Amino acid sequence: CLQIDLLNVTHRLARGQHGHVQPFSDEDASIETLSHCSSFSDTTSVADEGEFLEDTAQEDFQYKLKGFIDSTVDKSAKTRQGALDGLKTAMATRILYEFISERRMTITDSIERCLKKGKGEEQRAAASLACLLCIQLGSGIESEEVFKTLKPIFKNILADGSANIQARQAVATSLGLCTLVAEDDILDVHATMECFENLFTRSYARVDGTCPLISPQTSQLHTNALLSWALLLTICTASQLKDILRKHLPKLPRLLESEDVNMRIAAGETIALLFELARDMDSEFEFDNWEELCDKLNALATDCNKHRAKTDKRKQRSVFRDVLKAVEEGDFQPENIRFGTERMTIDSWVRKRTYDAFREFVGSGMNYHLQGNEFIRDVFELGPPMLVDSATMKAMKISRFERHLHNSAAFKARTKARSKFRDKRVDVGEF
Repeated sequence: CLQIDLLNVTHRLARGQHGHVQPFSDEDASIETLSHCSSFSDTTSVADEGEFLEDTAQEDFQYKLKGFIDSTVDKSAKTRQGALDGLKTAMATRILYEFISERRMTITDSIERCLKKGKGEEQRAAASLACLLCIQLGSGIESEEVFKTLKPIFKNILADGSANIQARQAVATSLGLCTLVAEDDILDVHATMECFENLFTRSYARVDGTCPLISPQTSQLHTNALLSWALLLTICTASQLKDILRKHLPKLPRLLESEDVNMRIAAGETIALLFELARDMDSEFEFDNWEELCDKLNALATDCNKHRAKTDKRKQRSVFRDVLKAVEEGDFQPENIRFGTERMTIDSWVRKRTYDAFREFVGSGMNYHLQGNEFIRDVFELGPPMLVDSATMKAMKISRFERHLHNSAAFKARTKARSKFRDKRVDVGEF
């Protein structure tokens, strides 16, 4: 029986089922093996088989990663692009500190080469990979060495108006988070913020109220620069913040006139963030054009312009209701994030901007990084990672049938509520 089961395991490995990059894949594989072997009386053989499967899966996973690293210097642009995307997926969904730490300079050299010699999509992927590399290494000498190599290239691409616009957009986002993670000098942080200011200030509405003519792609670049600038606000000193408030807060409301909904939302959230930081320094903080600003925010929170898309208006109204509360009352709508057996509360604009910045890169792997990435846990003051055994993880998972029942009940309740609401509207119309 043991021989047959081991043959089945080997057959599954040969088909590559273990090669997918998914959170907890090693633990899930271990649980699956234990369930197949539950009939065995010898518990030692069960443990040995589980260890065999985990070790084999880990070796195969690392073999794939080594292949991706080697392929980043391939002659084919398509192959390099695939290798960069493969490494991005792995770093976003796994904790790979030991593996990456040993090869960080090799990966850095590959990123540098792709940024300098690649085009569009390849540069975009390389910029994102650089940020994930810093997230994996955390705040320290290793990430500082990586960033010291890549920062001049980032700034050159960002300032080069003839460079590919997608590459500049990606660099604008990556440079902000890499600076947060790996920059060791606050003066250099301020210099990087000035690079972002040189971009997003070009979207300021003119004094007469007219907006500059900017293409959608360029507007997205300016939006990314503004969001990265806002991220770095969270680590500025009090003296720097005072200068920024004096210089930029009176002008930032001009961005609320932009035709781009993403720029308007980014500007609103940045204004809310600045008010929060200002009130943390001085609870009696006052803004000269406070009433005019509140009127603008209220207009955006209740926007009914017919020339704007419904989805844009819905998204905008939701955000600006929160922004208006922040400016008028200093209020923030908290949000609870659950991951594994833990819970984190996003209770400020500073935390929200930081959380959104990390989530943009790790995507669906954010919960996994909140559980196991020591650096990210330190950023959000979660303490050292908690150890959860496979049995607990299995107990936490909801079965497909239970999930189906829950969704069905929610669908029925929503349908009934909507039916009652429709009936009321019909009655009013007839009356």
